[in-house]
Amino acid sequence: MITVSEQAKERAIRLMKEENKPADAFIRVGVEGGGCSGLSYKLEFDNVIKEGDQVFEDKGIKVVVDKKSFLYLVGTELDYTGGLNGKGFVFINPNASRTCGCGESFSV
Repeated sequence: MITVSEQAKERAIRLMKEENKPADAFIRVGVEGGGCSGLSYKLEFDNVIKEGDQVFEDKGIKVVVDKKSFLYLVGTELDYTGGLNGKGFVFINPNASRTCGCGESFSV
């Protein structure tokens, strides 16, 4: 399962409204090779479910992840921070053995 913090929920709803996303839009998360730690997170709005996608809903927000990425993201919480050290969506991933300083890449 992938969960969503209250802050991430509020920010995602606001962004979807600002970007005029359709009512069936959801958050698509994934993992791809790259970044300073070996794997990078992907995050985007989408409204097309693909074959093999895993679909979760938490706090009224639908989160979709492809089958391969799910192996790296199981148990992850999507959070949002607006602090002085930067702001944006953050992945709290219990599977990551190491993360980079910016939090956008990790290794297992």
